[in-house]
Amino acid sequence: MSKAFNVMHITYDMRIGGTEMVIRNLIEGFNNPLVRMSVFCIEEPLGPWGQDLASKGISITTVARQPGFDRSLIKAIRHHIKHNNIDIIHCHQYTPWVYGVLAAAGLNTRVIFTEHGRFYPDFGTWKRKLINPVLAWFTDASTAISAATKQALITHEHLSASKIEVIYNGIQPVSPVTIDEQAALKSALGITKDQTVFGTIARFDPIKNHLMMLRAFKDVLNAGVNAVLVIVGDGEMRDAITALIDELDIGNQVILTGYQPQPARYLSIMDIFLLSSFSEGTSMTLLEAMSLGKPCVVTDAGGNGEVIAHRQNGLVTENDNQAEFASAMLELVNDSSLYQAYQQQSLARFNNLFTVDAMCDAFQTIYTRVMQ
Repeated sequence: MSKAFNVMHITYDMRIGGTEMVIRNLIEGFNNPLVRMSVFCIEEPLGPWGQDLASKGISITTVARQPGFDRSLIKAIRHHIKHNNIDIIHCHQYTPWVYGVLAAAGLNTRVIFTEHGRFYPDFGTWKRKLINPVLAWFTDASTAISAATKQALITHEHLSASKIEVIYNGIQPVSPVTIDEQAALKSALGITKDQTVFGTIARFDPIKNHLMMLRAFKDVLNAGVNAVLVIVGDGEMRDAITALIDELDIGNQVILTGYQPQPARYLSIMDIFLLSSFSEGTSMTLLEAMSLGKPCVVTDAGGNGEVIAHRQNGLVTENDNQAEFASAMLELVNDSSLYQAYQQQSLARFNNLFTVDAMCDAFQTIYTRVMQ
């Protein structure tokens, strides 16, 4: 790459979420001085991560999308592309892709589309199946964050498999927390040294299936395991979660921390990380757990089975199968040699596949290719 060019990321917003973390890591981790990056948000307010990037000198523009199909947004993006000499627009998720393609029509600006995740249950519409091949025709490259997400684009969005590349999310490894800090946090939470700590970090949303996790945890307790379950997060399912905790009579063994903007302290005290989702793209918290060498138990949803290699760095269970999920939890508790092997393999797999450098290298290859 010998010529400088401008890459503009189009996204919904820059609050705190998986997509926003990917964009932030891509911008901060991209070390090529010839590539100048900026962000165009189609929702407001900007959010803390966007403000942080702006404070570091990254150009961020926000235009509030109006309800329905906002033709004025197309005009605003097109004006921004021309005024700032944007060479590549990198559209993150479906709606930014639609507006990005239309805004770039007739210009020399290249278009890249990245799909970050899918709804559950997943579905397509006849309108999308008609328009998506047209959008793809005017798109220079498309990527998905997992093979499962790629397959969803093929099945539900009528996109061509040959034109979609899989690029896994990359994150910075979580900074280790000292033994003394971990001990202090455990003490504050009332966790004793002889208790196994299961844990998860996820918003309280139906798609995360906390209720199955709680029932599986109850089965683990019934098997005689001395354990606690630390759940970091908050959201619309809080009442249902607390009601089930009361119903199962496990209030003394479940710790709800609420939303934590910096959850690394809590992740550090978890012996086994759990993810019980109905659907996932590439879970950022799962990657964070792996970066600390945590053995994981996950459901076979979306990209989970690609992040966790079954019986290499964790256990992958059938989706929404309480008995199988509980059995996997028990297996890791009762087999110390297996647990230690998964600790080592989690960190090794993270370093091989899910670093920011690996993600940035993959996108640099795409940026260079489309510019040529």
